Amino acid sequence: MALIDLSHPLEPNMPTYPGLPELRMRAVLTHDEQPAHYAPGTTFQIAAYELGGNTGTYVDAPLHRYRGGADLAALALERLADLPGVVITALRDGPLGPELFSGVELAGRAVLIRTDWSERWGRSDYFRSGPYLTAEACRLLVRAQAALVGIDCANIDNMADPTRPAHSILLAAGIPIVEHLRALDELPPGGFRFFAVPPAIRGGTSFPVRAFAIV
Repeated sequence: MALIDLSHPLEPNMPTYPGLPELRMRAVLTHDEQPAHYAPGTTFQIAAYELGGNTGTYVDAPLHRYRGGADLAALALERLADLPGVVITALRDGPLGPELFSGVELAGRAVLIRTDWSERWGRSDYFRSGPYLTAEACRLLVRAQAALVGIDCANIDNMADPTRPAHSILLAAGIPIVEHLRALDELPPGGFRFFAVPPAIRGGTSFPVRAFAIV
């Protein structure tokens, strides 16, 4: 058994989606500020974090797209954890249509789209529309009853399309979306178990996850 980390680390000055707040961290208590009620030599560091929900590798709940949709707390763990996974490789820019999934068993699976766009992480050309799922591809994923859909690029949608059909179709069907994955080239074609669990935030729309696979 091996564990494969599929997430970008969260750290100061990390890449963030244009227009969203940058990650900020500060120490509320440091190891040099020992409160009197601790024994000598016993210290703690406590940090506070301020970040946008769409930071790093994150999961989108239906509320991200739909008023009244399920929030992060309402997402069933069965949709996020210990899912049988399949990786689909599409090493090209532009639209990815339903033919990508021909002959692939999708029902109940985490369907992860490997584009290798993640190799651009930290570069100026990462946050632009690259590979994306078409509306037809997403309708197929809904009909096939995929449990979760993830991708390793800047947006599962065509960023030039203001209707955002991929988010609209998948989240309307209650299918969580994971964006900004990485290291999908390390996943075996024969399958794996996938995990991408956010905190159960009531009213939460999107939040970073430590996505990983067990192979």
